[in-house]
Amino acid sequence: MDLRHLRYFVAVAEERHFGRAAERLHMAQPPLSQAIRQLESELGVVLLLRTTRRVDLTEAGAAYLARARSILAEMDEAAHEARRVAAGVVGRLAIGCVGSATYSLLPALSRHLATELPGVDFAFRGEMLAPDQVEALRSGVIDVALLRPPVADLSLTVTPLRSDRLVVALPVDHVLARRRQVRVADLRDADLIVHSADRRSVMYDVVIGLFRDAGIDPRVRHEVGETSTLVTLVAGGLGVAVVPEPVTALALDGVAYRPLVRSAASVELAVAYRSERGEPHLMRTIDVIRRMF
Repeated sequence: MDLRHLRYFVAVAEERHFGRAAERLHMAQPPLSQAIRQLESELGVVLLLRTTRRVDLTEAGAAYLARARSILAEMDEAAHEARRVAAGVVGRLAIGCVGSATYSLLPALSRHLATELPGVDFAFRGEMLAPDQVEALRSGVIDVALLRPPVADLSLTVTPLRSDRLVVALPVDHVLARRRQVRVADLRDADLIVHSADRRSVMYDVVIGLFRDAGIDPRVRHEVGETSTLVTLVAGGLGVAVVPEPVTALALDGVAYRPLVRSAASVELAVAYRSERGEPHLMRTIDVIRRMF
């Protein structure tokens, strides 16, 4: 079916006149009349009763007009939707966040995305370790990851966003909590709470590396999977933890945060997605995230 003929028919049916319909469609009257006759021939029914002064709908024409309007409206909506998809303003995306970003970044990010891309349906998964995020990107469980490098997977595009310095989370009654800053050497005899080595946490490697670079054998007492659990254990007096500074956004009673004194003691935060993907709404989301830093 030629959609142009549908539009021609609707114009004639609504104007009840070929001349006015031709003007509305910005075309000559003879081609318009010919197109309507071709449509009637294809359907095998008479849609319009013509006189020299006006045009009336047959009963079949009236029924056809209602359906034609519906079809054209759906086609217009489909075209509008296609343009919105091409512009990257509609779609669905899942974003995975490393623990520290869950508390410090996710609230502001969700507001920015809601403002700039209101037609995109976002889902968020917090407290994800970097290896879990990489696997979730590969499998399509998430579309975007806010994670801690390094990332060895060459199928991913990874863009650094910022560098977060490290701080020490201490029970408020810990002797070191009285200090304005803490050195790694001050933690020589402290019970450490760290992210899980079994789950290949980036922060586990960073923290253990800090201690070993200082010539200290770390006393790891607890390994956890979530940053919130880690800070909760600190609040409970079960040990101390070295964490990225954004974790301080997770303010719990019983926890004091102190800067860690060490040159270049920091970790990167990066945004990652599968390099093969380039959907407009995905790329616009990546752009919003990059512009926040």
